[in-house]
Amino acid sequence: MITLLFRTGIYLLSAAIGLIVADLVLDGFEIVWSKWWGFVVCILIFALLQSILSPWITKIADRYAPVLLGGIGIFSTLIALVIVVLLPIGGLRITDAAGWILGSVIVWLVTALGSVLLPMIFVKRKVKEARGRR
Repeated sequence: MITLLFRTGIYLLSAAIGLIVADLVLDGFEIVWSKWWGFVVCILIFALLQSILSPWITKIADRYAPVLLGGIGIFSTLIALVIVVLLPIGGLRITDAAGWILGSVIVWLVTALGSVLLPMIFVKRKVKEARGRR
């Protein structure tokens, strides 16, 4: 149970970082900070959609278009962003094609890297703390 909570927290944190990086890098990708609660809801919904869409799209692509398997993560990120932007919570706005395309790539890349690197950072810190207590 603790492992599941740890992985969920890491994924939520990496999704938040991915969205923030896309906001900082792209003009057409905007987090609406005046509705910070909307952004928090966006992160939660985005992460949930990613965890549902990615395996589902992988299964469909494996069956009908195996050549597309490499782009599943980016495609599921794009679909999750579309759904989050269409929701009336107002925490995220994407206004141009570059925001949609590059935003999907940036969020996917940062989320993937964060999902790998953040656990290593936290585990390394815990190991140092445990060694310091000895």
